[in-house]
Amino acid sequence: MKNFTVTLIKSISGIRGTIGGRPGDGLTPLDAVKFASAYGMWIKSTTQNKALVLIGRDARMSGEMISSLVISTLNGLGIDVIDTGLSTTPTVEMAVVKHRADGGIILTASHNPKQWNALKLLNAKGEFISDAEGKAILDMADREAFTYAEVDALGKTKVVNTTLQEHIDAILKLPYVDCAAVKSANFKIVVDAINSSGAFAVPELLKAIGVSDIQIIHSEMHGNFAHNPEPLPEHLIDLSTAVINSKAHLGISIDPDVDRLAMVCEDGSMFGEEYTLVAVADAVLSYHKGGNSVSNLSSTRALRDITEALGGNYTAAAVGEVNVVTAMKNTSARIGGEGNGGVILPELHYGRDALVGIAIYLSHLAKKNCTASALRQSYPNYVISKNKIELTPAINVDEVLTKVKLLYPNQPVNTLDGLKIEFGNEWVHLRKSNTEPIIRIYAESKSEEMANQLANRIIGDIKVAAGIL
Repeated sequence: MKNFTVTLIKSISGIRGTIGGRPGDGLTPLDAVKFASAYGMWIKSTTQNKALVLIGRDARMSGEMISSLVISTLNGLGIDVIDTGLSTTPTVEMAVVKHRADGGIILTASHNPKQWNALKLLNAKGEFISDAEGKAILDMADREAFTYAEVDALGKTKVVNTTLQEHIDAILKLPYVDCAAVKSANFKIVVDAINSSGAFAVPELLKAIGVSDIQIIHSEMHGNFAHNPEPLPEHLIDLSTAVINSKAHLGISIDPDVDRLAMVCEDGSMFGEEYTLVAVADAVLSYHKGGNSVSNLSSTRALRDITEALGGNYTAAAVGEVNVVTAMKNTSARIGGEGNGGVILPELHYGRDALVGIAIYLSHLAKKNCTASALRQSYPNYVISKNKIELTPAINVDEVLTKVKLLYPNQPVNTLDGLKIEFGNEWVHLRKSNTEPIIRIYAESKSEEMANQLANRIIGDIKVAAGIL
């Protein structure tokens, strides 16, 4: 048996941790009850009626246990629950609004390994709760400020199995989804379902938009993930091999809760998760003959290039889905997301959604009448180098970033989230860790070699600024 480090992380967006250990150290049953209680108390404070919360989960090994604890706790507070069972993060987000719930909880640790699980907290709009709301819930949890219902006022639970179909129906109504074009293209698709909810959600979506030749790998929904569940190139070897061996047009990879999307081209090469959003944005903005877009500061410049080429404005947001959504609302963006394969289409909902990403991407590919690799080559080519440098605890990271900034007085800089410095079409983004003396360095250029050179140059600057050279 493997021994895992026991970890519990409390944040404004929810609670995330490894299963097991002592209360307060890992995500134990007591911790699940405590934070579900705090969230439930907050939900009750937002409505004058009997509160209603919608729950869904991915297929993690701990999912049923955590779900039963959370649902029973909410019922114990006098809150009614809609239990959607196995679901996806975007499906739950949309269902909160569709079923007029006061909030929602998604039980998933997203791309984290199997020993992790989390309570991701939503408001009545089906969006992640705000910073202030998150702090209020954490405060209630710390104070254990809970009052449970008496026996006659306990909440009830209702099981609903229609939410995925409701999600798909909404996608089919979008003007960017062309089922006839997809059906005519006669696509053969391989899906890496990573032993979770994508095993049923993605095939249902594909069938609905006109794909009939579908091969699923890692389709058993037991949560004992066949490989690291983050959809990165080094984890998609099985998918790449299956695409080549089956002579498929495309490979689709999602994470366990189906909010991130990465593609493998017909030749087994990576389309690149950074370019998922680029391709979908191309389809959406081309349809409207322009429009604004948003991604975070660590995402590829290619989105900015295609947005500006179509006459729109691009905005960079701080890293984090909540920050991207806020920037999208402020700029009336038609499309946005993150370079990790997260697509956010506001006319559907303000959340990352792999299912809508798949539908728009395949419609776009069908209309282009080209291979996935040719579509990828049609976009500006950039490569991101990701590095980090660990400093001693005595070093003030903020001072180091300020000193690095002063080294480049003539370059455009952005200090919204760490330090981003632009060098023409190249850029470097430095972000400090909130928990340890680490600076993460993201550098983008036209080639891997040039990106690495830029990253190494900035790492040298950091060392000089920190006095460790």
